[in-house]
Amino acid sequence: MAHYPFSKIEAKWQEYWQQHQIFAVKEDPSIPVEKRAYVLDMFPYPSGNGLHVGHPEGYTATDIYVRFLRANGFNVLHPMGFDSFGLPAENYAIKTGTHPQITTEENIETFRKQIKRLGFSYDWSREVQTHTPDYYRWTQWIFLQLYHKGLAYEDYAPINWCPSCKIGLANEEVSSDGKCDRCDTPVIRKQLRQWKLKITKYAEELLTDLDDLDWPDAVKAMQRNWIGKSQGASINFALKDDANTIISIYTTRPETLYGVTYIVVAPEHPLIESITTDTQRMAVEQYQAASALKNDLERSELSKTKSGVFSGSYVIHPLTQQSIPIWVGDYVLMSYGTGAVMAVPAHDQRDFEFASIYNLPIKIVISPEGGLALPLERAFTEDGVTIESDAWNGMNVALAKEQAIIAIEKAGCGHRKTNYKLRDWIFSRQRYWGEPIPVVHCEHCGIVPLSESDLPLELPKVTSYQTSDTGESPLATMTDWLHTTCPKCQSPAKRETNTMPQWAGSCWYYLRYIDPHNTEVFIDKEKESYWMPVDLYIGGMEHAVLHLLYARFWHKVLYDLGLVSTKEPFQRLINQGMILGENNEKMSKSRGNVVNPDDMIDQFGADTLRLYEMFMGPLQATKPWSTHGMVGVHRFLSKVYDYAHLPRSEEEPPKSLQVTLHKTIKKVTEDTRNLEFNTAISQMMIFINEALPIKICYQQLFNPFIILLAPYAPHLAEELYALHGATNSITFAPWPTWQEEMTIDSEVTLGVQINGKLRAEITVAKDISADDLGQQALAIPRIQELCEGNSIKKIIAIPGKIVNIIIA
Repeated sequence: MAHYPFSKIEAKWQEYWQQHQIFAVKEDPSIPVEKRAYVLDMFPYPSGNGLHVGHPEGYTATDIYVRFLRANGFNVLHPMGFDSFGLPAENYAIKTGTHPQITTEENIETFRKQIKRLGFSYDWSREVQTHTPDYYRWTQWIFLQLYHKGLAYEDYAPINWCPSCKIGLANEEVSSDGKCDRCDTPVIRKQLRQWKLKITKYAEELLTDLDDLDWPDAVKAMQRNWIGKSQGASINFALKDDANTIISIYTTRPETLYGVTYIVVAPEHPLIESITTDTQRMAVEQYQAASALKNDLERSELSKTKSGVFSGSYVIHPLTQQSIPIWVGDYVLMSYGTGAVMAVPAHDQRDFEFASIYNLPIKIVISPEGGLALPLERAFTEDGVTIESDAWNGMNVALAKEQAIIAIEKAGCGHRKTNYKLRDWIFSRQRYWGEPIPVVHCEHCGIVPLSESDLPLELPKVTSYQTSDTGESPLATMTDWLHTTCPKCQSPAKRETNTMPQWAGSCWYYLRYIDPHNTEVFIDKEKESYWMPVDLYIGGMEHAVLHLLYARFWHKVLYDLGLVSTKEPFQRLINQGMILGENNEKMSKSRGNVVNPDDMIDQFGADTLRLYEMFMGPLQATKPWSTHGMVGVHRFLSKVYDYAHLPRSEEEPPKSLQVTLHKTIKKVTEDTRNLEFNTAISQMMIFINEALPIKICYQQLFNPFIILLAPYAPHLAEELYALHGATNSITFAPWPTWQEEMTIDSEVTLGVQINGKLRAEITVAKDISADDLGQQALAIPRIQELCEGNSIKKIIAIPGKIVNIIIA
């Protein structure tokens, strides 16, 4: 058999595609809406490690799908770019002194070469890089739209701060024990000036519009939980010694109000100083300092031992007028709710654990039928009826909740409230390598946004990226860039020194792909309405919450401003499963199980790698890598190569091969449409295993088969299509159709039982009668042997099902 020269073939066709711009796409208005598709990959961050074999999984899936769509007459937008602002490049710059732009662009070049080696049919003329001024000009422009709409504002918020590195850390840079992952110094929380975006204004829309999206249920659930809508009440507790000082709390369980035995406020609560008595001040301040060393994840961990300190003060219960102590506890977070909770230890497990440690009262106000065993071993959180609750006694929880809200509103100490766990988005980082925020600070005018004509506000070209001792961005030390004049009054002013988070560029990149070279507007409206929304978006579960939520938020703002035509950006979402190492563990350099796609391409070829990643199992499943599995797939492609080089025939192929072909066309078509690539590949393997032994390459079989294979193994398909006389790219070959009657089996194989036990199999005509089926089953030598010497009492023959022979 012929040698399959994959390296030569793949280099040849990649050059051909690039030279002829085969995959460049234009907006053709003559193509109907139902024949247009926008298929998108979550674009990569170009790290120094390059791609590993997990990255191409999603890219291969979308590429197969878009090649399939093109062959079926679709006009397809399929772009690629790079999410190129971010922490790793800046950290590397701090460590080595290499400018992050240099390392980022070197990494982009590496990524681009790796991606192109895999033969993906991207329209590279639309490539975007979020760190380039011509891109982030429009990111800054969108920020200004948010600012003018009142959705961007300044506030103070805590960050993770490493006193040794003198740098702000993202949550992922803090180890599980609360230390800097670079120098192992304990991380503290530091209050710094931040920019925030009012994503909370869109909480209800972000929640309700999930219903119309074709997304995995798990992702929708994660988004709903992050938004965290709940129904309850806001209740005011007045300070005992100062009725004008109010601690407001939000609760989803107002029916437990009579069970409140203490209040807990977060260590950062703004009223801490005024409510702490002199005798408790030192203890409270020491507790605040200890809490500042913990991140929110540690503090909210349910299994952690609860800790707190008494403030020395009391509030008045709004209904009973009893004095209730105020405690400070770090299991309450300032970033959730109001930073204060009413503690009902009998009916909340966290409160129960806290009360048990500090010997605080536990009052039962909800009881199951028959009462509760005392003393309580844990909080009772199930349904029951209210007790010890005055007018609400004997009510079920739902009724008591409604009556409690009515009572609270009547007493003037609170009101019904819908609450969201979602908090405004902290939209700034104390970093250099990010988009500058286009505002200045003027002593006379305050915050002044730049004019749109002044965009892009570019990053200064500098060699030092270390943050200042105060925790501010490195931009605060770059005086030539920092000092400017106020756009409004021309007085001396300072530029904003915080930069945008990495999420900013990825919030809208799918729109810029549509019109990447426009210097007049961020996107042409006609082009936007031609392509949007994204029909299929594929990426990993790591972006299931924040990226998708932030992009949806920005899109909704742009929709309200009349700048985009759809309320949602991504209509259908698929999360590809993780590819594990050969040891069944997550790939990582520390585990030594990372597989480099370049090595696999060198050894087996890009088509083999593409095909194997899809053949491993369902797209959404997690599966382990196996280099041995690559061998089997490579053998299949070698068989296809051999088949194309057999003696050719224009004659009609044997009927059995025609049947197999039509079954293959139907199976591959339906499975590719449904993204069930592994089973489509299996069917193509069945075809080639039946066709190859005939030793003749029938053109009636070869031509449609190679078109079926083309989305999966495009280099080989192009080569063999040309070998058989084609003068155009297989990209433009129409998808084959099947004859339904050729896919219906005329025969069926059934089990033959004796007294209910399977003893043999029989292949018969699909439309055989019951009598004939029974007689043919009796004629099987093995059945005759087993029935010999026994009388046949009955034959149960059900065509298409089974034969059961009853003997005595």
